[in-house]
Amino acid sequence: MSPRVFLIVGAKGGVGATTLSVEIAKRLSDRGHTLLVDADLSGRRSEAILFNVISKLDERRAQDELGIVELNRNLSLLEMTPNIHGGFTIKAEKIEGWFARSVQQTESYVVVDAPQPFAAAVRPFAVRAAVFALVIEPTLLGVTGARAMQLELLKFGVPSSRMVAIISQRDARTEMSAAEIAKSLNVALLAEIPPQSDKRFDRAVASTVTELDKLQAGDLPMTLQPSASTPLGERRLGRHQAPASAAESGPSEKRSAPSVRIQRNARDDLKGEIHRELSKRVDIVAIAGGGADQLRLEELRAQIEDAVAELVARRDDIGSAEEVARLRQEVIDEALGLGPLEDLMADGDVSEIMVNGPNSVYVERGGKIEHTGKQFTDSRQLRLVIERIIAPLGRHIDEAVPMVDARLADGSRVNATIEPLSIDGPTITIRRFGKYRMSMNDLIAIGSISAPVADLLRAAVEARLNIVISGGTGSGKTTLLNILSGFIPTNERIVTIEDAAELRLHQEHVVRLEARPANVEGRGEIRIRDLVKNALRMRPDRIVVGECRGGEALDMLQAMNTGHDGSLTTIHANTPRDCLSRIETMVLMAGYDIPMRAIREQIAGAVDMVVQTSRLRDGTRKVTSVIEVVGMEGDVVTTQELVRFDQRGLDKQEKVAGSFVYSGVQPNSLKRFAEAGVSYDVSRLSEIQLATAW
Repeated sequence: MSPRVFLIVGAKGGVGATTLSVEIAKRLSDRGHTLLVDADLSGRRSEAILFNVISKLDERRAQDELGIVELNRNLSLLEMTPNIHGGFTIKAEKIEGWFARSVQQTESYVVVDAPQPFAAAVRPFAVRAAVFALVIEPTLLGVTGARAMQLELLKFGVPSSRMVAIISQRDARTEMSAAEIAKSLNVALLAEIPPQSDKRFDRAVASTVTELDKLQAGDLPMTLQPSASTPLGERRLGRHQAPASAAESGPSEKRSAPSVRIQRNARDDLKGEIHRELSKRVDIVAIAGGGADQLRLEELRAQIEDAVAELVARRDDIGSAEEVARLRQEVIDEALGLGPLEDLMADGDVSEIMVNGPNSVYVERGGKIEHTGKQFTDSRQLRLVIERIIAPLGRHIDEAVPMVDARLADGSRVNATIEPLSIDGPTITIRRFGKYRMSMNDLIAIGSISAPVADLLRAAVEARLNIVISGGTGSGKTTLLNILSGFIPTNERIVTIEDAAELRLHQEHVVRLEARPANVEGRGEIRIRDLVKNALRMRPDRIVVGECRGGEALDMLQAMNTGHDGSLTTIHANTPRDCLSRIETMVLMAGYDIPMRAIREQIAGAVDMVVQTSRLRDGTRKVTSVIEVVGMEGDVVTTQELVRFDQRGLDKQEKVAGSFVYSGVQPNSLKRFAEAGVSYDVSRLSEIQLATAW
């Protein structure tokens, strides 16, 4: 026997559809095995949070792509997607096949929490639904949203006889009576649910479940066609008529109202109309600009959803349900999130996002830069996104301070500029860091470093050598610094110092310090140099500076020379020799009149090893050189190169061809390794090709 399917549809955001879905599913599970479906494709994960099963769902999804867990003996939860990106990639055919194999055989009831029931992925449930329950708040705004939702359901072929209304009274507001609501919508009123804090709430939900279960399949019209080739979002032959199946309609028969794909210009026009309507109703910039509490943001989201529903219902040039869902989410993203950048931020393959004005958005994937075709509505929208990024961090940008560095909640680093610095409009550059923390084995697997060289660097960190990682922009310096820091013993106290916190160390005893720019009055600046000085008073075993770029280089050298061995940092430079020269220059930036020889003696005494990273022509990143600083000869800092990457052009696939070669020189660090008790077999370097002409 097929399961009874109920779609609980929130007529607008924040009306309690999710809470009601959960309560209905719990009570139905007393009558038979029940599947609760979180079909909210915006990725809010409400049910997973309520039942505290986020980690279980993620583990299950990693096994078979479907996030489903058993909550108790008679109740299971299916989460269709953990994020908005998955909402556009999950296939209806996959859900259809799974439904036929599993749900059809095991479930008695299916309850779908479906704020967007029309997206393709929800189709296998929607076409089998016995009831579409519209959850409405008893206000004029709530009924307006319900009417717009009802029109959409009719447009997509759902008969009125399959719809019922449930009044959800989230608070004391009641602008319209139950009779007025039923008359306005012309659908059956199934139940009235008081606020959850009301002692009548449980009794009302139980009564609702009883009424739902009374709606027998035989009392309802024939279900919609569940064919995978007939999307639910397609226009129907009549308002209440289900479409003919492929077997019932001949090849020459034309549909009377074919689906019309919304064109880009039409979508942009509609989005512009929605944004203009929203600007009349609410000051989005004031509410969503970073200082709003969660309640006000939820209210704003609800108003946006209502406006979209109303305006879309008036248009006849939007035929696909998937496009309607995408349009709604785009508008919400633009009003509350990062606009066109939202899905790019959700794409794990994107390592850099570059916005060169409102009409030009580029990304870097796999080391290659590509144009996305995405656009902001105008410079004002782009400026709003910048404000939304920096406001929670206490940063400010205007014509007096037209440049800012910031950090997103996920650790991504952001730089933004506005006029008059950027002539063609505001710009944003976002350096993204993947959720997966790469290991040295990952670098070896992709050819960024060889195993013998990795072993040498591991020993150098464990033996407390002072290491400087040198390289150009985007060459992988921070990634390598993160990986090398993983070799620091867990019993040591580590202090990290950065402009924008990017390092993610897994040791427990870590103190993270972040610099702070001046406020709008020019006060309160905390420089990297100030933090390095302060770190020396914090009893650190290791000091890790994300990047030396100024006078803090002097303080770093002094720390390395005064008992804080094992320190790590990065520097922008093209070669190891350039790196040492840049350290000299940065020491002079400290403002002290220090003789050059004294500076070089400090460098020779402090820096033990320089690791050069490079981004090659094919977009790959490699460790291209490892040198040791061995001392002074006259006024010159002397070094010896141990390993380098020998590039030999490009292969047929336009990939860099080359290999790591060993100079044959015995590392001076071997003595330090032995003194520290670090196990290291220097013969491993002989596994690398020996350079014939160094």
